[in-house]
Amino acid sequence: MSIRGLKKKQPKTFKVKIITVDAEMEFSCEMKWKGKDLFDLVCRALGLRETWFFGLQYTIKGMCTWLKMDKKVLDQEIPKEDPISFHFLAKFYPEKVEEELLQEITQHLFFLQVKKQILDEEIYCSPEATVLLASYAVQAKYGDYDPNFHEPGFLAHDELLPKRVLRQYQLTAEMWEEKITAWYAEHRGIARDEAEMNYLKIAQDLEMYGVNYFPIAQNKNHTDLLLGVDAKGIHIYSINNRFSPNKSFEWSAIRNISYSEKELTIKPLDKKAEVFKFFSSQLKVNKLILQLCIGNHDLFMRRRKVDSIEIQQMKAQAREEKARKKMENQRLAREKQLREEAERAKEELERRLFQLEDEARQANEALLRSQEAAELLAEKAQIAEEEAKLLAQNAAEAEQERQRLEITALKTKEEKRLMEQKMREAELIAVKLVKESDRRAKEAEHLKQDLHEAREAERKAKQKLLDITRLNYPHMVKYPQYSPADTRDANFDKGSIKLDLKDIDLKRLSFEIERERLDYLEKSRKFEDRLKELKSEIHALKLEEKQSGLYS
Repeated sequence: MSIRGLKKKQPKTFKVKIITVDAEMEFSCEMKWKGKDLFDLVCRALGLRETWFFGLQYTIKGMCTWLKMDKKVLDQEIPKEDPISFHFLAKFYPEKVEEELLQEITQHLFFLQVKKQILDEEIYCSPEATVLLASYAVQAKYGDYDPNFHEPGFLAHDELLPKRVLRQYQLTAEMWEEKITAWYAEHRGIARDEAEMNYLKIAQDLEMYGVNYFPIAQNKNHTDLLLGVDAKGIHIYSINNRFSPNKSFEWSAIRNISYSEKELTIKPLDKKAEVFKFFSSQLKVNKLILQLCIGNHDLFMRRRKVDSIEIQQMKAQAREEKARKKMENQRLAREKQLREEAERAKEELERRLFQLEDEARQANEALLRSQEAAELLAEKAQIAEEEAKLLAQNAAEAEQERQRLEITALKTKEEKRLMEQKMREAELIAVKLVKESDRRAKEAEHLKQDLHEAREAERKAKQKLLDITRLNYPHMVKYPQYSPADTRDANFDKGSIKLDLKDIDLKRLSFEIERERLDYLEKSRKFEDRLKELKSEIHALKLEEKQSGLYS
């Protein structure tokens, strides 16, 4: 057989993409496969046995529709795309999650879907309940709270609260995280599957949990009501209130549900009761409502019957699994407790060891400091000894200097006394000189007066001599040479000699007076110079005495 013949015998396939809440998968399907074939393939891939809760959903023309299990996949009105996308979601909800959800994978898929519906605000939840649910979601994701590992800000990238709640309260992300962490810390020791089950147990009590809403009208012109289908029955709501139904039909009280075109009829089991009729917007909506009603009714009846062998086996396995997990969790808890105790003991030993090492280090440092202090003290003692020697030497020098200054002071006092004595003597000499000067001045004045009188007498004598000469010898002028002149000439010569001698005495006297005056002036100048020297010496002695006093 040729290779081409083999290729022709291979079945034709098409690709589908299955989208779960937290993952995506792709499969190749045969053209002849029905919806159940594809659904079973997905359940096997997921390891899911509780298949009756789930279905494959797709969107066509803006309307969500479930894939029919008994029809071929390609014969249904599905999107024309490659690959064809289907969402694997819970189609029917249990009445009591703890009793009906047996497998861990089933619980996990329900947990993810319900959590998404709450965050997307498809299920209303009060703010307090959302915080509690968020704490269980954190416990399921992160395990036990550890303040050393779960530092502030570790929930910054997790979506845990609906946007409606965040807008309703003026709280920061840090405040919300603090509130969630406070609850999260109390869930210590709860395993992941247990935390998810606690989440679902709280969520199943919410009014909008597990309800599929459809707009309906009591007549063909108005859409003013909502019809809700859930695990317990059919409920009629007003358009603005999805919490409290105006009318409810439990599955046990419904005899028949049928539709004709857009009209759908609910017949109660009580034949006397009024038949409820309503109108939907499309025929497809009625088909979808009927499909959901049939599925929920079947599950409702199954819950009230004896479990099948398969369910009994699954429940037994679930119980065994829970018991095994419980024992495993207890063992893990004990091991964890022992490990924590061992870690605490180890930390205590490490802390004690560190403390002892620290004490040893401190003791070593104290010893080193003591040695350094001893060396420093020895050095200081040596320095102090040298300083003592230096101080003793300085003291001796200071004593010598003090003695020298005392001697200098005594000398200075003696010199001062001598200078004062000299000054007194100089003052006395000055007084004497002044007196002598006055006396000499008076003598000079008398001499001057005597000189003046002598010169005046000389002048008068000369005048008188001339007068006498003229009177006695008048002819001598005209006759200068005369003969009888010997005696007179001799007499005249004698008078002239006397006058000349007198002039000589006067000159000598004037010279002596002038010489004495010059000597007096010279002595006065020398005495003034000596007085200045004495004053300078006295001033210098006073300065030295002041400096000596300050130095002392």
